[in-house]
Amino acid sequence: MSRGTQTVDAELEKIQHASFSYFLHETNPVNGLVIDKTAADWPASIAATGLALAAYPVAVERGFMSRAVAVGRTLATLRFFWNSPQGPEPDATGYQGFYYHFLDMQTGRRAWQCELSTVDSAFLLAGALTAGIYFDADTADEHEIRTLADALYRRADWPWAQDGGATVTHGWTPESGFLKYRWEGYDEALLLYTLGLGSPTHPLPESSYAAWTSTYRWEQCYGQEYLYAGPLFTHQLSHVWIDFRGIQDAFMRGKGIDYFENSRRATYAQQQYAIDNPLKFAGYGRHYWGLTASDGPGPDTIKVNGIERQFFDYVGRGVPYGPDDGTIAPWAVVASLPFAPEIVLPTMAHLIRQVELTESDPYGFKATFNQTHPAISGNPFGWVSRWHYGLNKGPIILMIENYRTGLLWQLMRNCPYIASGLRRAGFTGGWL
Repeated sequence: MSRGTQTVDAELEKIQHASFSYFLHETNPVNGLVIDKTAADWPASIAATGLALAAYPVAVERGFMSRAVAVGRTLATLRFFWNSPQGPEPDATGYQGFYYHFLDMQTGRRAWQCELSTVDSAFLLAGALTAGIYFDADTADEHEIRTLADALYRRADWPWAQDGGATVTHGWTPESGFLKYRWEGYDEALLLYTLGLGSPTHPLPESSYAAWTSTYRWEQCYGQEYLYAGPLFTHQLSHVWIDFRGIQDAFMRGKGIDYFENSRRATYAQQQYAIDNPLKFAGYGRHYWGLTASDGPGPDTIKVNGIERQFFDYVGRGVPYGPDDGTIAPWAVVASLPFAPEIVLPTMAHLIRQVELTESDPYGFKATFNQTHPAISGNPFGWVSRWHYGLNKGPIILMIENYRTGLLWQLMRNCPYIASGLRRAGFTGGWL
């Protein structure tokens, strides 16, 4: 291994370790719930908790955490979700095998009158399945992990979440029933449909996947032809768990590529958009890109250098149609590492060394920054988010690991439910 490779590898491990510290310190060890963001009295996010479950195996392999401690954390989490109240009551933890998006960190009950979230439940269940595959020792505790992970997955009633329609709804609330929005158009629901189709107890019909892909948009944008989704995370989160290299569904067979290549093209489109910089934001360029769902300096409308600028708070920023207010999310860059290391690694180096976005920070990369917004901060590069988010930290740890060793992909290739779901969705080829 060359010195340069060793240096990159050491830097990647350092970022993984710092990012994992979030799950180490921002988790309730009694129930395994992970706080959504580092703000006072904030609730847990079930998606962040699912990412933590997937990250514990990486932490064991990397020596960030002992196997015994990881087993304890994992068991506490799975026991909590299995035993927590499931029912139509407004203060339950979940219903029909799905869970509320945000839960109280201490009680584990529904927070903020939020929705029962189908996609966030998918991330949670994917994390549980990861644990069930990884913890394979012949001990009572690891046997219980496997049993609980399996039971949690089997409990989810996917056809119920369709509410009589062809596609899956975004969710449900006790107060007003199913949300009007459905999982349509290419997005992170690739994982959701795979899990739903693979269920041995309450599977989605194969027609649901065809109904979803019928809403796809193939576009040409910034020199790339690809299946469009604006925010970068939509091209990444399903790939945390599933290795899409060399396997294709009917849509991708028709285009002659796979979803992995599609994410590579989306990553390049993001970089080229920043280089072209149509809205003339400060700093955008070859090493300054990455628009995704993220925190921001708004809501605010102010004049900057004679131009009236609108700034947003937490929104799904995207390329090329926006919204875009000059806010960059380093985690979205890192999570594209397996797809395009040749442009991601130099950008990461720039964000670490020039913009100093990991400087004196216990959790690694700051969530977001904005060079255009004239915020007064300690960083000469403008506004920097005060918070860290669990939803950002997980993909950093896991996609760096997929780039380095393919650990998550290897584990989930051995998950029969994932393989079954992919086959029922029409995937063929490669490792399938």
